[in-house]
Amino acid sequence: MTYDGIRHVPLATLPGMADRTVTISSGGKSFGTTGWKVGWAHAQSDLIQAVHTVKQHLTFTSGAPFQRAMVTALNLGDDYFTGLAADLWAKRDRVSAGLAAAGLDVYPAPGTYYLTADVRPLGYDDGMDFCRDLPGRCGVVAIPNRVFYDDQQAGRSIVRFAYCKRMEVLDEAMDRLSGLAA
Repeated sequence: MTYDGIRHVPLATLPGMADRTVTISSGGKSFGTTGWKVGWAHAQSDLIQAVHTVKQHLTFTSGAPFQRAMVTALNLGDDYFTGLAADLWAKRDRVSAGLAAAGLDVYPAPGTYYLTADVRPLGYDDGMDFCRDLPGRCGVVAIPNRVFYDDQQAGRSIVRFAYCKRMEVLDEAMDRLSGLAA
């Protein structure tokens, strides 16, 4: 999922990478079905066998009806994904503008359905503190990016907002955030 005319280059298509790349995706990432917990991996057979061996010890069960639904979803035509990308692009632009208007430094997001922003302009040095305060201040939640870092200081002031919601939900969230800069 990319925007702004940027083309995604799958890592496995680069020279020498196909034999050592496992491409992983999920219904949550591709279709917004985050609660279904259905995913898949694509790689050469020896790599898939290694993934399968590990998976057997990490997962007890999966939702079989959801797996069948994902088969149907994966067979949707390109029009579905073109429409999804256009919808998310508009949502990204709305949320990016709203976060900037609220006083956050917003990083460019040429793909995905998350925006990251630096909270230091609002007087926070720690995104964790900002994320703890945010629900009480305006009823909106964000995720501190440092939880995704090995070196948590590297992403200390960066937070993540998801924009894979209905536009009216995003509009309300941006309205609630608008008072942060005051």
